[in-house]
Amino acid sequence: MKTYVMIPTYNEKENIANLINSILNLKIKNLHIVVADDNSPDGTWKIVNKISKKNKNVHLLLRKKNKGRGSGGRDGFIYCLKSGADIVIEMDADMSHDPKYIPLMIKELNNADLILGSRRVKGSKEIGRSLIRRIITYFANLYINIVLGLNVKDCNSGFRCYRRETLKKINPSNLISKGPEIVQEVLFKAHLRGFKIKEIPITFINRTKGKSKLGIKQLAIGYFMILKLKFLKLIGEIL
Repeated sequence: MKTYVMIPTYNEKENIANLINSILNLKIKNLHIVVADDNSPDGTWKIVNKISKKNKNVHLLLRKKNKGRGSGGRDGFIYCLKSGADIVIEMDADMSHDPKYIPLMIKELNNADLILGSRRVKGSKEIGRSLIRRIITYFANLYINIVLGLNVKDCNSGFRCYRRETLKKINPSNLISKGPEIVQEVLFKAHLRGFKIKEIPITFINRTKGKSKLGIKQLAIGYFMILKLKFLKLIGEIL
């Protein structure tokens, strides 16, 4: 049983080594880490490359073209599947997603096809996020659920665990999102295929090092993509 943790990165030199070490310290058998880096000018990929030379279970996927969170996630998924992953975990590199939840996510795959680390179910917490950000997140989730017909409380979470079969049927090669909206696209396609999605509570800690890449422009693109996904479904171009 191979478990791959896939981490898309851009300018995360202050966090990536600590994150990789925290994941490796879980001591999960046959666990691999794949960092899909967009040729970060701050040298994130150099740090990963140095670690990979000392640990054969750490892999660098250096991307110099078609950059973006969406294409990075897509290429990372494809890499994991081609490498024979039985389980794929997706997470951010900013230390907002605590690796301690990974063993539980893997265990919960016995009860679902896709496990989502949620900030909005009973038992979850958010630390360091402003009230305005929480309000935006609340209405964003409401909008996504209404338009796409989902029943997920935290549609924006990028902390997820997939069965191999689930990810294969979602077919990463056909994902069209270029930015952070990939998390909604994957969720929608999992929903359309009838996969069981289960949310587990996590404590989300807002980043303390580095800068967020999510701004107003990215939010606007994401909201438009929700409408586009709905339209493509209505005309039979997506399943």
